[in-house]
Amino acid sequence: MIRAQYLSVACLALAAAVSGAAEQPDQPPLSRRVDHTDLYHGERVADPYRWLEDTDSAATRAWIATQNAYTQRHIAGLPLREHFATRLRALIDHERFGVPRHEAGTYVYAYNRGTDEQDSLWVTTDLRQRGRLLLDPNQLRADGTVSLGDYALSPDGALLAYSLSDGGSDWKTWRIRRIDSGSDLPDVLHGTKFTPLAWSRDSSGFYYSRYPQRPDGSYDDSRQVAIWYHRLGTPQDADRQIFAITDHATRDPYPTVTEDGAYLIIQVRDGYQASGVYYQRLPGPGEDEPAAVVRLLDQWDALYEFIGNDGSEFFFLTTQSAPNGRVIAIDIAPPQPEHWREVVPQGPAAIETASLIAGRVVVQQIVDVRSRVAVFATDGTPLGEIALPGAGSVSGFDGPAVSPVTFFSYTDFTTPRTVYRHDLATGRGEPWQAPAPGIDPAAFVTRQVWFESRDGTRVPMYIVHRRDRPPDGRRPTVLYGYGGFNVPLLPAWSASRAAWLEAGGVLAVANLRGGGEFGERWHEAGTKLLKQNVFDDFIAAAEWLIEAGYTSPEHLAIWGGSNGGLLVGAVVNQRPELFAAAVPAVGVMDMLRYHTAGANARQWSSDYGLSEVPGEYRALRAYSPYHNLRPGSCYPATLVMADANDDRVASWHSYKYAAALQHAQGCGRPVLIRVETRAGHGAGASTSKIIDEYADQWAFVAQATGLAEREGFEPPRDLHP
Repeated sequence: MIRAQYLSVACLALAAAVSGAAEQPDQPPLSRRVDHTDLYHGERVADPYRWLEDTDSAATRAWIATQNAYTQRHIAGLPLREHFATRLRALIDHERFGVPRHEAGTYVYAYNRGTDEQDSLWVTTDLRQRGRLLLDPNQLRADGTVSLGDYALSPDGALLAYSLSDGGSDWKTWRIRRIDSGSDLPDVLHGTKFTPLAWSRDSSGFYYSRYPQRPDGSYDDSRQVAIWYHRLGTPQDADRQIFAITDHATRDPYPTVTEDGAYLIIQVRDGYQASGVYYQRLPGPGEDEPAAVVRLLDQWDALYEFIGNDGSEFFFLTTQSAPNGRVIAIDIAPPQPEHWREVVPQGPAAIETASLIAGRVVVQQIVDVRSRVAVFATDGTPLGEIALPGAGSVSGFDGPAVSPVTFFSYTDFTTPRTVYRHDLATGRGEPWQAPAPGIDPAAFVTRQVWFESRDGTRVPMYIVHRRDRPPDGRRPTVLYGYGGFNVPLLPAWSASRAAWLEAGGVLAVANLRGGGEFGERWHEAGTKLLKQNVFDDFIAAAEWLIEAGYTSPEHLAIWGGSNGGLLVGAVVNQRPELFAAAVPAVGVMDMLRYHTAGANARQWSSDYGLSEVPGEYRALRAYSPYHNLRPGSCYPATLVMADANDDRVASWHSYKYAAALQHAQGCGRPVLIRVETRAGHGAGASTSKIIDEYADQWAFVAQATGLAEREGFEPPRDLHP
């Protein structure tokens, strides 16, 4: 009886979702439109697909099922779909190693044999040996959609705190594993998303940030986190609240414990342009209670990132009086700005990150959109650069402050990530783990060009293509961009991109304003009332590719994810004639209501602004992808990518946008939406799901841009070493 009732509800929901209309083979399902409007500053704005914001309703689930079925029927018949699936499996099928983390002689690192659904964790005390398997998420669920989140070794190297994500959700569950036996302690922690975990130096417990709990036991991510302390061997409901912000509704505190165990550092986040730093002196020998919290940096005039300490002297990477970043030292005894000491001054290159290791400041800079790593003594004396193998990007340079050994990874467009070990005391480094090359770098050309945007600003862009496929004005080309939140797009390997490149496609990556390639001024030039600059830059990149003879509108596709999905949606609305295809993935598409999806989304207002503010509303309304579609216009062939479990950018953004675009499309180009039901915002997806996703994407783009007709199914043998 219960099953019959469920089937009846589902059938009614399906009928409502498609308006009862008979579906035509070459037409998308008809999505129900409702008469709903909102009032913004005296202006009525229609929202005909508001019902899709109820992502768990029977009607929305039925809509997803119908749309997915339609999309799969379309993609299954594309000629290059199986070709891309086969090549992606081959390009992914190689050993992959993460950058090791180490404490007290214990090293842990992520590892994947090639086609494991998820990375596992391995442990060793000798990096010349593989060690042994410590944690394997692949054993937790048959479809491989439980993934490893963050993890942290205890200072004594005996325990590992690790988090798991189910189905790609940002929500994490934390557990504690013994290194020696591989067994878990009974401790289980819930209610966290983005928190770091900060061990006390005696390894008896740790600090973390969690959301408040509702009466029903669930956690409320529409409110602020607070910092809690968990003592090992106790239940989570016995955890002690350490610090909460009660005088500001949108600021979130996150913990770090200094390496000497003397201080709890509280990083306070509120958007992406300014931050605060507080601290608390922790109890020493014979002391029971910690001191009061001190608000060290509470001016909210810049970004401040704690990178380490030497006793009472704290080191920070900051944009204060330095939009490209600088490193300063603040002695908390006289903390006033006139006593601050500059360690690494601002230079012409933006500083991406910095770390304090063994009395040296390691600074990762961005020079002409590629990484450079410089080392300084804590008194500011330059100690040279760390040699990199090419013009690519690096990540890492973490580790205990007492150890001179650190690890980093290097990659570029044609080189898979290679992990290096570097000794800061000797200046010597060497590869620790190098994967087998996926493609022959010599068979490809990587070029950096500069073009002028609408207002005359010079913007850089990388272009990669096969050496034996020179530009001829008709090359199928994918233009990728992001342009937001101070995120730089540096050269990096991607098996997905490699599959497109070796098949004969051109890849262009534009470094738009709003990103972090040239410091905070470059970032701010693409935010709030200046967000249109980002779209102008992307359009100018497309026009340059056409004018320079790489491609033409009939062969040009654009692709972007998250904030980049917003970018694609806005640009498609503004210049639909420029593109043959568009792939907006997990995008922010309703700019008037994005901040209603929780506290995390509201943090984006530092880049976007808020529709409650009149001037910001007008800017948002002018480019919001969902609100600026024009019925009857001919839009590019579009594949909207969405993840049903996306709790970062709510999946209803993509649902509403896809329904509105299908309604507005005025020509025969397809408009599809692909909803992955066991992934969230691109994170935690299993290897097989990644292969399926990109095989669908590239087959769709290849069909729309003419790649299938031009290049054939098999790449030449000489592309493979």
